[in-house]
Amino acid sequence: QVQLVESGGGLVQAGGSLRLSCAASGRTFSTYGMGWFRQAPGKEREFVAAITRSGGSTYYADSVKGRFTISRENAKNTVYLQMNSLSPEDTAVYYCAAVRSVIPSIDPGTYDYWGQGIQVTVSS
Repeated sequence: QVQLVESGGGLVQAGGSLRLSCAASGRTFSTYGMGWFRQAPGKEREFVAAITRSGGSTYYADSVKGRFTISRENAKNTVYLQMNSLSPEDTAVYYCAAVRSVIPSIDPGTYDYWGQGIQVTVSS
């Protein structure tokens, strides 16, 4: 069982930055690929970014590529999402998720554990 807790969300003006953190419980964090997803009101949950177990490979949605950076510190059981050049279109609830696979998928249905989500609001 893995418990995930997101932090770092909030309200920011367009063009600003936020860094989300996701802290995981347990001793097996390094055996999970990690992903960030988001869900805006009235929309389906969508893939944002993912990172492999070791952090050696990262994957991004086209909409955030070049603006967002996913990283992890296995010694701290934490995954991060650095978000720069934010726009109102980035407003959503952001979720971190863990998956037991070598290459984390963009499909949210493949993930095993989810955080409770955290609100990010970007004002224009």
